[in-house]
Amino acid sequence: MLPILGRAPASRVGDLTGPELASAAHRVARRLPPGSRVAISGADETARLIHFLGADLAGCASLLVDPDWPDLDAVLDDARPDVFLDADAPLGEDVGTEVPVGDESTWFYLPTTSGSTGRPKVLARSRGSWLRSFAALGLPLEPDDRVLIPGPLSSSLFLFGALHALNGGAADLRLLGRWSASTAAEATRDATVVHLVPAQLSALLAVLERDPLLRSRCALRLVVCGGAKVDPVLEARLAEALPGCRLVEYYGSAEQSLIAVRHDERLMPVVDVAVLDGRLLVRSDLAFDGYLERGALVPASTDWTGDQAVQHPDGSLEVLGRAGAVIDTGARLVAVEAVESVLREVDGVLDVVVAATPHPRFGSLVTAIVEGDARLPELRAHARAKLHPAERPRRWLTVGALPRTASGKPARAVIAERLSSGQRL
Repeated sequence: MLPILGRAPASRVGDLTGPELASAAHRVARRLPPGSRVAISGADETARLIHFLGADLAGCASLLVDPDWPDLDAVLDDARPDVFLDADAPLGEDVGTEVPVGDESTWFYLPTTSGSTGRPKVLARSRGSWLRSFAALGLPLEPDDRVLIPGPLSSSLFLFGALHALNGGAADLRLLGRWSASTAAEATRDATVVHLVPAQLSALLAVLERDPLLRSRCALRLVVCGGAKVDPVLEARLAEALPGCRLVEYYGSAEQSLIAVRHDERLMPVVDVAVLDGRLLVRSDLAFDGYLERGALVPASTDWTGDQAVQHPDGSLEVLGRAGAVIDTGARLVAVEAVESVLREVDGVLDVVVAATPHPRFGSLVTAIVEGDARLPELRAHARAKLHPAERPRRWLTVGALPRTASGKPARAVIAERLSSGQRL
């Protein structure tokens, strides 16, 4: 029998000690039919984590419900849970210790794709795929580490960070539940490790850059970043704001878990990879078992990641972005991630999304939606200096905050729909 943590956690989570967390999880496990599918809702992230751990003890596969999913009913229809748990409800009396059910092949988690480009899909994932992913990350924690998870556990990226902290024996785990750059910045006075995506790192640094006193009190020694590529400008900002703070960047997906990890200058594969005609191919024992459609497992090929990449002679990877992330404008194809990377170099840009606005003559206009306080003349000048004429945005929009998924990634499908329909962002 092998639950996802393998042993009782030593970490304090919120107001609970490790033994108290384990006891609460066993109370949840006693209430569940072994091997069932469980949908977990509720506003309290610590309570949701307890229910997730309890479900795992019972050999159950859990779906952590996000009420902000664009089509919650369709997600539930695909997952077909047997049990609905409200994590905010009282647990009841202690009823003893539950014997763990299942092994590494047991489904323990029903994650969803991020929903950044469409409706989330439901995946089935085994315990073993994540236990092996913890090892593949190659990130031993120190006994006094205090780990900050600044986003909802319904995002697999943040759940991975939380379970990695518990599995690795961190001293303390803090769950924010909802992303807030100012709240996260305040929390770094105590946290030594944080898991986030590049856009969140940029916003966090912006708060610390504006507040020298808060920056001087920041205790972070390690930033773990996934979800998208960390561009050199952002990495330089981190080095300047928090000298000595180490950056670990990983590349992967909800379907395949970890594919490559960068601990220094190189993004190195942790599974078997190949690049064929510019497409990244993967052979991995960390991958998911398939998609759930109306409750049934649909096996899916995990060979092609959907990304374009280059593998260098030293074995390192350079991931170029999604194969379909291009705009057809005036018979020219523009790679959106390349344009976004250039625009992030401008002072005041916290994040940027490049998307297509339909146009009757050109097909589409390259449109830049910029989050932050960068000035338009500076953006235009930088684009003229660094981009081919076809790549330069013809339409510029500035927003206080980009629409985002629960994991903090820009909600590209929402942005594309609003641009197409003429709605305000």
